[in-house]
Amino acid sequence: MKCPRDQTELKIEHHMGIEVDHCPDCNGRWLDHHQLDHLEATVPSTEEERRATIMYGERTGDLKCPTCDRKMTVFQYRAYHLELDTCPDEHGYWLDAGEDGHVRDIIEERVKGLARAADAEAGWGRFLGGLRGKKKR
Repeated sequence: MKCPRDQTELKIEHHMGIEVDHCPDCNGRWLDHHQLDHLEATVPSTEEERRATIMYGERTGDLKCPTCDRKMTVFQYRAYHLELDTCPDEHGYWLDAGEDGHVRDIIEERVKGLARAADAEAGWGRFLGGLRGKKKR
């Protein structure tokens, strides 16, 4: 399998406990379609915290899928400022050098944001409960 960026032969490596195809020249990685879920799961979180639409602002890209040679789709990952490439036939995702770290950062930020929202909602509920208690006097 060849790198969609520079046509270098991809090498199999174990990265964060996932077997991926790695380009030794550009340091990009090819993740099979299900492996993006595995990468996200390397951040301590529940499946529910990770569940959401991941593809926004889709457009046809310039890179070709290393599996089927079709032009890949470029999309904004989870509506953040990170563009990833994916095969329209769901063969996998191309992550340029460092993008795997950005994916993990985004999941970590999402988990923290959900925890803050839950805390705020609980606090609001306590506040409203306190108001109701004062009216009964």
